[in-house]
Order: sequence, then C-alpha cells, then structure tokens
Amino acid sequence: MTAQPARPERSGPETASVMDVSPFKPSLVKAVFRDVTPMHVSRSAAMAAASVTRTVLTEIIDGARRAAAEEARKKLFPGDLVSAIDRNVELEVGDKWYDHSPTFKGLTGVLYDAEGVIVPSRKRSRSRKPSAVVGAHRFEAGVKKLLWSQRVTAVPAMVRDLDGIASVFLTDLAREAVMVVREGGVKRFGTVTLVMPGEPAPPPFLKDSLRALSARRGDRRTIGRDDILAATTIQLFGGNLRQRALTEAREATQNTSAG
Repeated sequence: MTAQPARPERSGPETASVMDVSPFKPSLVKAVFRDVTPMHVSRSAAMAAASVTRTVLTEIIDGARRAAAEEARKKLFPGDLVSAIDRNVELEVGDKWYDHSPTFKGLTGVLYDAEGVIVPSRKRSRSRKPSAVVGAHRFEAGVKKLLWSQRVTAVPAMVRDLDGIASVFLTDLAREAVMVVREGGVKRFGTVTLVMPGEPAPPPFLKDSLRALSARRGDRRTIGRDDILAATTIQLFGGNLRQRALTEAREATQNTSAG
C-alpha cells in the first residue's frame, strides 16, 4: 500500500486573498441588490461586492479570533466581536445591525428626554419588502466558511451577528453604488488614516486611485465593477482595510470585464 503524502501544515489562518472561491456567491449579491434597486448588476460588480464583503468579514473574524486566542479559545463568542471592534475602529461596519443585536445593547447609547426619562426604542416595523436585517440568515453558509478558513468556530449568537453585519454592510454598499451611478461618480469621499498605538502608519493611499473613481463612464442603468470600488471608498475608512478590500476586489475581477 502506497503511503499518502503528508499535507503541508498551514502557517496561519487562511486569508480572503488566497481563498479559491468567494463564500458569498454573485447570485446572493444580486439578490441583495434587488432589494435596493431595479438597476442591472453586472457579473464583475457582483464579484467585486462579494470580494469586498468577504474581506471585511475576514478582518472582523480575525480580530475576534485574536481576542479569543488571548483566553486560549478557538470558539468565538459575541464578546470577542465587541473586543475586535474596540481594538480597530475600521471594523465598525454594518452598524445598523447593532440596534437589532443583543450583543450591542447598552453599547449603542441610551436616549433620554428633556426630563431625564429613558426614551424607549422604536418598535420594528414589519415591512413586506425584505430588509438587510430580515435577510441576514442568507449569509450563514458564507460566514461559516470564513470561520472555517480561520480555523475557528463560533456560538450561534456570534454567527448571527456576523450574518447581520455582512447583510447590512452589503446592503449599504449597494445603496452607495446606486448613488455613484446616479451622480455620475463619487462626489464626496475622504481619506482617514487610522493608526493603532505602537503600530507604524500605513502607506498613503494613492490619490490617483481615488481620482480615477471620482468620475464614471457607462450608462445610468447598470452597476459596474468600478461603481462597487467607488462605493467601497465611501463605506470604508481610508486605512488598511479599505486598501486591502479594493486590491482584493480588483484581483477577484481581473479576468472579467470592468462593466
């Protein structure tokens, strides 16, 4: 019997850039976009949006994994998510989900009226049209693949939070992409450099890259790849996460047309 060759050990968690297939399929991305707009979404745009969402979720999971590792755990809990966001403000995305998650209760602030009485939170309306919160469960399979790629597991409440953040983030990305198409480019964006204490400052993002996204070409009925890239510059801060998201989205779509 011939001995099977040993599989090489992985030196660390598998990052989004080396995953062969995005855990968020273009069909899922297009379904989310249909909740936002009747515009056509090109295949390259769907792939780019899936890549950006994957990059963001991978970074969040990695931050939570590091927090859990400090307690010698490989199973993630909601507290690890809070720790990851506290340590890296770039990860504070999909914040509309926070109002719906028990994890973030008490962290989003309590409203008081003029007499110091707590203002009760608004009741959730039951819209017939699926919202990012209602459709969050669609991301469960992709989130679990990302967790596996980081060699960790998560309790159901943590998976639910990651589902919700992914759904809200992608929905917001879709809305920004629609704005880019309607306005003919990015009319407002900025670059914020976020540096953690003791860490070197990231290299400055090339101004030419942002300028190239400030004006768009093409019709006003189709969301293309560059519209997603432009929307990403609006959704993410100007730190390492945004640079990585843009780079990986370009790599994911390099064999497809930009339209």
